Amino acid sequence: MPLPCSKRGSSHKPFKAPTPPVIGKVSHHSIDLSWETEENEPRTGSPEKWTLKAIHRLHPMESLEPSTSYKYRLRITRPTGESLYSPAVSVSTTREPMSGKNLHRAVNMNDEEDMTRVLESGTVSVNVNDKHGFTPLMVAAQKGFARLVHKLVEHGADVNMKNGSGKDSLMLACFFGHLDIVKYLRRFGATWQSQDMGGCTPLHWAADGGHLAVIAYMIQDGCEVRLVDTVSHWTPLMRVSAVSGNPAVASLLIRAGADVNTRDKDGKTPLMVAVLNNHEELVQLLLDSGADHDVKNEVMTTYSMGSVAIRAI
Repeated sequence: MPLPCSKRGSSHKPFKAPTPPVIGKVSHHSIDLSWETEENEPRTGSPEKWTLKAIHRLHPMESLEPSTSYKYRLRITRPTGESLYSPAVSVSTTREPMSGKNLHRAVNMNDEEDMTRVLESGTVSVNVNDKHGFTPLMVAAQKGFARLVHKLVEHGADVNMKNGSGKDSLMLACFFGHLDIVKYLRRFGATWQSQDMGGCTPLHWAADGGHLAVIAYMIQDGCEVRLVDTVSHWTPLMRVSAVSGNPAVASLLIRAGADVNTRDKDGKTPLMVAVLNNHEELVQLLLDSGADHDVKNEVMTTYSMGSVAIRAI
């Protein structure tokens, strides 16, 4: 029978199982492990004769999944090729840190509890942008999630912050017709004079959305109906003529003082634009409201539709 390793005249110490690796820093995606070498371990001669210790990975130590348990053990190998393993140690990665993705996910799902949990973690800015440049408040205002809007503002959300195209939360709420949110944002400093990259104001966007209750409130609250954008010099009434042709919206704006004969940068009036876009009801409304059908612009064109003919020379 062969003698045990410790009695063969070998200079090595008895071959015994190593102690488990020591767990160090643990994050949501990595685990640090360390171990001690044997005391007085010989290091003479060529490296291939040294005793070797190495982590036997039952799992990797990097690019790990958050909140997941992993196991590791230490392997010791003698020059004879013999190996022994330590007992395995278990360690779990930490929970993934809160991020802007967590906050935006909660807002998009209208999950007030999860959103509050992220906000109260103190690790995520309440004004963090998503990949489209929207803040959580913009998303909530656009979707009509009033409770989330209140909670976000309570946590310091900037009501006047803008996305890449210059739209703020008020413009989005106006366009989508969320009157309760419009009123709330106004209480906390949102302004009717705000302009996007094209110079459009919240009233321009409300006119595009066609929400009469929102527009009526805006007018009652002192919103100026003759504001023009900075690109085409269009008023909200001109936007109606160009986009929706909604006579109810146009009537509301006209009663509030919108100029039916205002000119854009090319000299066109709301009446001309309404004719160009075949908005028959709006054409009649504009004529009944005093629109001048003899106005002239710079391109010497006759605008006509059906029985209505408007010369613009």
